[in-house]
Parts: sequence; C-alpha cells; structure tokens
Amino acid sequence: MAAMKPRTGDGPLEVTKEGRGIIMRVPLEGGGRLVVELNATEASELSDALSAVAG
Repeated sequence: MAAMKPRTGDGPLEVTKEGRGIIMRVPLEGGGRLVVELNATEASELSDALSAVAG
C-alpha cells in the first residue's frame, strides 16, 4: 500500500514540466490546491498577463 500524504494548501506555488505539458499547482486559502495544465503558448500568455498586472 502506498503512503498517504496529507492534502493541505500550505506550501509554495509549484510549476513543473511533465512531458509536453507544464503543470502549475497553486495553494488555495481554504485548503487544497488548484492544479492547471498548460502548453507552452498558454504559459507564455499567462506570464505576459501577470507581468502586465504585477508591473
């Protein structure tokens, strides 16, 4: 049987490359994580949009 890990929202934002996709894991305030899979084009567009807002 596999070891069980607790599911918590604590921790840093994580971004990893898995195969052709980019996986982004964002911790949420209420606990848990939002997991989003992006391709390279979508990741670039997200980066541009965040840079424009964050300055």
